[in-house]
Formats: sequence, structure tokens, C-alpha cells
Amino acid sequence: MTLDKLFALIQYPLPHHLISRLVGQFAECRIPWLKNLLIKAFIRHFNVDMQQAQEPDPTAYTCFNDFFTRKLKADARPIGDGLVSPADGTLSQYGRTYHGTLIQAKGQAYSITSLLGGDMYRAAPFRQGSFATIYLSPRDYHRVHMPLTGTLKEMVYIPGRIFSVNQATANHVPALFARNERLVCIFDTEHGPMAMVLVGAMIVAAIETVWAGQITPLSGEIQRIRFDTTVTLEKGAEMGRFKLGSTVVLCFSREVDFDDISMDSMVSMGERLGEFPATQRIRYQGDDTASSAG
Repeated sequence: MTLDKLFALIQYPLPHHLISRLVGQFAECRIPWLKNLLIKAFIRHFNVDMQQAQEPDPTAYTCFNDFFTRKLKADARPIGDGLVSPADGTLSQYGRTYHGTLIQAKGQAYSITSLLGGDMYRAAPFRQGSFATIYLSPRDYHRVHMPLTGTLKEMVYIPGRIFSVNQATANHVPALFARNERLVCIFDTEHGPMAMVLVGAMIVAAIETVWAGQITPLSGEIQRIRFDTTVTLEKGAEMGRFKLGSTVVLCFSREVDFDDISMDSMVSMGERLGEFPATQRIRYQGDDTASSAG
């Protein structure tokens, strides 16, 4: 048995949510000497470049979470043309979605329907489209931005486990991204429907959006909100953030002509990933029985 497989297997019996909530409370600690010690140790261990941060002084942050979700300088991440990366991280997988199936890792696949909460109406526009998966490591910038301009149509919280989402776990835990707690945000764009799935992970204490604040942690059943009031975010605008690292899965209703980027390459927020062929777009319909907000 490999160490990677062992690492994946020992996660099954762990109390994922309890561990994550305890870490989350620790990350909110505002005792000056303790939070400064934690932040400086993290910077040294992960070689974080604080010169890109809007506030480069590690001691200026009120707690570890404020440091972890720090803003960058305005010119730190130029926005490219076409489809751009929503976050700093590793582009672990990308390509076409065939018959509603996405690739998680070599030898591992999962369904778009399960990823989006088990609703076939929500998943239908994406069954023959494209996808991209970006894994955010601890050292990365942890705010998530819009890869395209979009108008929010629906937000869905989906409860689940919170396995680690690093490559070792992705290789050995089937349907990892469809098992973990996650937030699905459906946008209508000039290129058709787009789903941005923010996947929770071990010790991820919370997921936030700019329009609704902190969404997770929640528990229990799937919670769905449709938006009648307009929430439109421009390409490159912040849409959310992770309090400790995780993964973003992008799903599109159309084929994307991805650039020639090697799997597992590092990408930066705003970096071009590809472009859409010039064909007619469709609009997101979703399930008309969904509840409304606003």
C-alpha cells in the first residue's frame, strides 16, 4: 500500500467537521503573540510572498483568517483575455464533459449531477460542456474571482464530508468533490450557463460569498436559493473566499478551447485558460420549482 493511499484511507473514520470547526476557532484567535506566531510560522513554512499583499506586515492582521484571506495589491493579478482562472492554484484537470461525466484524477471520474447536488435539471445544461478544476494549496491566494462576467441565478449549499482535497486524496477517494461539503453558484454569462463549485475540505472553516457573507459551515439538507434580484459580477471581480484552502470546479454548458496547459500546472488568478468558440449561447433555466430570494 502506498503512503498516498494510506493517507486517503485514514481520513474515512476521522471526525471531519469537528476537526475543521476546532481549527476554525483557533484561526480566529486574536491574542496578539499567538496569532503573530502562527502567521509568521506559516509564512516561513510555505514561503508566502507578502510583497504582493495589500498589507505586507504580518503583524497587522487581527487573526490568522484575516491574513489567510488577505487582499493583494491592485496590480498583482492582471486579468487576461478569454476565460481566466478564478484563483491561484494547480490546474489539476480540465477538458470536455461527456455524458455528464467529469475527470477527478487518473482512473477517477464522477458525475456532474452528483457534483451539483443530485438535481438533473440543474445539471442538464452542463452534461455535454467543459470543466476545469483548480486546487488551492495552503500557500496560495485564497480569494476566488469571476472567470467571466456573470449574473447569479441560483446558489445551493450541499452538505457532505470534508476530506482533504490534495492530489493524494483525489487519486484514491472516489467522487471526492461530490462527497465533500460544497457551495454551488450558477451564473448566466454571455457564453451560456456557468457553475462555480467551491468545495470544502479538511480544516476549511468556512466559505464566503461577496453577496451573502459566510455560507458554510451549515449542516443537514441541501439548501437552495434562487435570485430574482440582480447580482452581476464583472470578470475578475471577487466572488468569494475560502478560510483555509480548497478547490474550485468550473463547469460550462459549451465547449471551451483550452490553451495548451499541462495538467498539474500552477496558474494565477486572472491567467488565461482558453476561449469559447463563436457559437450561439443558451440561458440557464434550472428547476422552476426552486424557491426564490430577494
